[in-house]
Amino acid sequence: MNSVMFNTALVSGSQGESKPEVSPVIHLAKMWAKKYVQRLDKVNDIHEGGNLRENTVEIMYNLLRQTSIEAWSQTEKLIGRELHRHEIDRTLIDPWQISQDSFVIYNKAIDSYAKQLPPEHLATKIGGYLGKVRSNYTMSDARVIGFVSMQIHYTGQILLRQIPYSERQVVNSYFKVIDDYLYMPLQRAYEASAKHELNSTVLQVIQKLLPISTDIARSICERVNLIYPRYHTHSGLLSDPVVKIASIRDVEMFQVYLWVCVLEDSIGSIQHELFPLCVMLYPALKVQWELIRTMIHLLRQEVGARLGDTEKTLFKPYLEILWEMFSPDIFPDSF
Repeated sequence: MNSVMFNTALVSGSQGESKPEVSPVIHLAKMWAKKYVQRLDKVNDIHEGGNLRENTVEIMYNLLRQTSIEAWSQTEKLIGRELHRHEIDRTLIDPWQISQDSFVIYNKAIDSYAKQLPPEHLATKIGGYLGKVRSNYTMSDARVIGFVSMQIHYTGQILLRQIPYSERQVVNSYFKVIDDYLYMPLQRAYEASAKHELNSTVLQVIQKLLPISTDIARSICERVNLIYPRYHTHSGLLSDPVVKIASIRDVEMFQVYLWVCVLEDSIGSIQHELFPLCVMLYPALKVQWELIRTMIHLLRQEVGARLGDTEKTLFKPYLEILWEMFSPDIFPDSF
């Protein structure tokens, strides 16, 4: 299936100009793709040796189907009971279809790694497809994407444990593309950007925040870890590598949802997607609400420190609503 992301028609310039402008959809998509280039530049152990790469590819292809089944079992064990607790229609979650989607997605990622194509190429190649997969699963009940993204994430984590250690960081840079587009409403943000002019204040603010979203997330997670150094989630301490990676991804996810709110001028994405997902997943993952409130408080500080007064007004109402949704009045737990 071709990527939706780059099928959007270019927005024409003013009359008489022959050179078209790049549409906001493509512009934001390319900006996100560049983040993978920056990450890969920091990886020093990219191997040119063909045999190692070929062996790694063979291992992943051979194990992919079995790994997908194993990942579903792991997901079912962790959050399967949430189906009953949250009265989610079981017919919306087809493990065989999810496994098939996972197989197709990882085949594309492994193929990009095998051909030594950079991760940003994978992002532009399958970003739109992953956006459609995400949209299909959230159509009837947004919480379904929690099962899908977790199963597909575990598939990648299990595969990484089976390949040579020296290749894991490089391969993971491809798998992160998959995680980003399934956990975060990136495609929705791109499509919402099409409603704005490239020089609009809204789009300029998003363009300012997008390249530094990972830095913001990392800074917040480091501060949260300092505040709660002994806190244990389902997967371990906040300082444990696996938990740290997941935490950074989650803070980035909150940021992208805020972008969608600003771009759509609506609280809908948080109200109907993010909040129900958090309510379903975080208790199962042993993430207490005080931790989420601390993260939202720090997010407000970090975003505010990087924006001017006029720019901050775009985010202020959504950050306030986000705080109220997770407030002690709603979730009174504490450490």
